[in-house]
Amino acid sequence: MQLIPAIDIIEGKCVRLTEGDYAQKIIYNEDPLEVAKTFEGIGLNRLHLVDLDGAKAGEVVNWKVLEKIANKTGLTIDFGGGIKTEATLKTVLNTGATFATIGSLAVKSPLVFEEWLSRFGAHTFLLGADVYEEKIAIGGWIEKTNIDIIAFVQSYMDKGVSQIFCTDIQKDGKLQGPSIELYKKIIKQFPTLQLIASGGVSQLLDLEALRTIGCSGAIVGKAIYENKISLKQLSDFNLL
Repeated sequence: MQLIPAIDIIEGKCVRLTEGDYAQKIIYNEDPLEVAKTFEGIGLNRLHLVDLDGAKAGEVVNWKVLEKIANKTGLTIDFGGGIKTEATLKTVLNTGATFATIGSLAVKSPLVFEEWLSRFGAHTFLLGADVYEEKIAIGGWIEKTNIDIIAFVQSYMDKGVSQIFCTDIQKDGKLQGPSIELYKKIIKQFPTLQLIASGGVSQLLDLEALRTIGCSGAIVGKAIYENKISLKQLSDFNLL
């Protein structure tokens, strides 16, 4: 299972939210590049980079953060938040992201996303499935829908998507453990899916549980910044 540290960006700074609430913001570091270099320094090779300003605005805002990290580290970056047009998508990929993270667009403009899958290849995208009570939520988690997570995953696996990360909004940023039962349900339904767990990781045991049930990756954020999981523990786990 791949460990994927998260850096969430607001106004160019590394932050974390609780339950996706922009009013519950904590700034952890003024320099995201410094944070990214720390992760690379302990042997991690992937990064989940989220432009929260972009997610809210509907267009990418924090270009420079992506550019800096891509140019000054060797991390494989998935970048999301505000990718709504083909021009923006191309710029994100040209700026250094290996994967473009798509969430809201796949719900609101499925025909556009399907065209992108066809033209750029499904391997270019990391599909985000953010859920609240097993229903998809979009727009930086602000807008709830009635779309069931299982139906959502099925619809895009049918179109070639093989890599999805799923965040349970009710768990995110609360350090109360990940949604093991939800992930088990998804993996049972889609055994070939590369499912990346996101939200709620609070200790090393959570990562061990996610690996045991078959998650291909785990995004870790607040647990690192709050020192619930040490960098040494992450490094050791990554080598197992």
